[in-house]
Amino acid sequence: MKKITIYLYQVLLMILSCGAANAQLAHADSLDVVLKKYYELNLKVFQANSQPKDIDNIFDLFTADFEYIHPQYGGTYTRQDLYEGYQRNQKNGGYDGSVTDIKILNKIVGLNAIAVSKSFVTKKDGKAVEGEPQMTLFEFRDGKIARIYEYW
Repeated sequence: MKKITIYLYQVLLMILSCGAANAQLAHADSLDVVLKKYYELNLKVFQANSQPKDIDNIFDLFTADFEYIHPQYGGTYTRQDLYEGYQRNQKNGGYDGSVTDIKILNKIVGLNAIAVSKSFVTKKDGKAVEGEPQMTLFEFRDGKIARIYEYW
């Protein structure tokens, strides 16, 4: 009887651990979907014909208390600061279509975070030129991006 109880306990642990692993994979997949959407929407905004609604679509992916941290370009920005920066760049013609792609070179998905190595592909003299690799850390909360930390 004792062996049967131990065996049943082991089977139960296996079933529960498989369920937890599947839940973690599903969670990682959902974060990856948000990340892909973020880059897809940014690429759309970077085009010369982008509209204010395209910026709004990006910000729908962010939490209300979202932060953007980029020490090389001024430090920490609130959600509102970053939104106004996007709008200003769009109005001033900063989004001119010169960025033609954002190439994901590598990513590591963790618990509520994804570290990304990416490069921007730009048009120069009629040719596609891949920029230097850049590292970005995305932190998530409740299925939305809570913080982006740029390490370039």
